Amino acid sequence: MMTSDEALRQLLDGHKRYLSSQPLHQHQEAGWRATLAFSQHPYALILGCGDSRVPPEIIFDQGLGDLFVIRTAGHVPDTAVFGSIEFGLEELNIPLVMVMGHERCGAVQAAVAAMDTGKGSPGYLGDIIAAIMPAVAQVKDQPGDIIDNAVRANVRLVMRKLEAHVPVLAASIQADRVKIVGARHDLDTGDIELLE
Repeated sequence: MMTSDEALRQLLDGHKRYLSSQPLHQHQEAGWRATLAFSQHPYALILGCGDSRVPPEIIFDQGLGDLFVIRTAGHVPDTAVFGSIEFGLEELNIPLVMVMGHERCGAVQAAVAAMDTGKGSPGYLGDIIAAIMPAVAQVKDQPGDIIDNAVRANVRLVMRKLEAHVPVLAASIQADRVKIVGARHDLDTGDIELLE
């Protein structure tokens, strides 16, 4: 089984291939699909935004069975996300969890606009915006671009939420079986920034 550090290295190596336009497109052929028909062994779980410009399998140059991907607008977690993470850790023994935000996230932009205008959105979109608002509030007086600052703050906020609401994640981190990392994808350059 891969360690969390090895899993992170494999993700970042794939990202380098993506950036250099030299993807391997590994684990996509018919023979590989057949080996996955009855089991899977992903080495990383990625909670990312549902934005069509940031598919983890492509930006990390990974194939079928490599990643366990969960995507929601603004990578906002709910009970389905918490349960999916539990499944990934308990049943699939995934050693790495990454929360990945991205530049110019529409959900974060909506939360910033809601803070500026004092008006939320109706329906479930309002729930997403409300979940991101604490990150916006945290950075509203900081220098720099408020949206970019809020993207980073939201990644960190979601990481803390996952540790607080998914006991198996917190216990696995404490036991050094799982690592959780935050990341930001730059839409302009394609770069991945690992967040402290």
